[in-house]
Amino acid sequence: MKPLFDLIFEDHDLLVINKPAGLVCHPTKIDEYSSLIGRVRLYLGNDAEHKPPHLVNRLDRETSGVTILAKNPQIAGQLGKLFETRAVQKEYLALVHGAIRQDHGIIEAPLGKDEVNLIAIKDCVRPDGAPACTEFWVERRTGSPDVSDLPPSQTQFSILRIRPHTGRKHQIRIHLAHIGHPIVGDKLYGGDEDLYLALVEDRLTTEQKRRLILPHHALHAREIQFCWHNQQRIFRAEPPTWLSSDFRAGIS
Repeated sequence: MKPLFDLIFEDHDLLVINKPAGLVCHPTKIDEYSSLIGRVRLYLGNDAEHKPPHLVNRLDRETSGVTILAKNPQIAGQLGKLFETRAVQKEYLALVHGAIRQDHGIIEAPLGKDEVNLIAIKDCVRPDGAPACTEFWVERRTGSPDVSDLPPSQTQFSILRIRPHTGRKHQIRIHLAHIGHPIVGDKLYGGDEDLYLALVEDRLTTEQKRRLILPHHALHAREIQFCWHNQQRIFRAEPPTWLSSDFRAGIS
């Protein structure tokens, strides 16, 4: 039997888990294994009935990495206040299309609901949106620039270390797409929204999968740190295979 999840840390108050890409955080109507919170309830057993666990930070279905859960509502409230006051530092890794020229950059662009789009969950950069700021550093550039029959966005890539200074919905994904370097595998903000609709409708073709390159978008929550009970806590999760492997092998 496979383990319920990859456990990073556990004590009386907290569970810290390395969430895999493809697993939703919130409960579903399918079964207990189909969501992270469902698996945590199975793991905690009877304790979960008296003290239900709470998600402190949430990741998109396809985003992997550090996810923190509180074992009771009181701890969830205390941690929630830390996150709301921006006393928590988060660091992500992302693989994006194209070779970003600058080694370091700050993206400041307000975000809000995309009211002209038929996809209800989609947000966008808009002048009257909420302030949002994302800082990034280029860890390395990779790819095959000599392939002439494909555009550079499909042959050249950058691996980024990212620090969001605000916590808007889909912020990192929208900001990187806004500067012309969408995350590899992003079906919603990668430039062709039919890829997202095809996923939802279970009709992704082999050609569409080839264009996406990866089955899940390449965004990983690598680290979260904050002060807890007068102690600096740092929780890290090892990045997935797309960071080190030849992710284009067998695709082109």
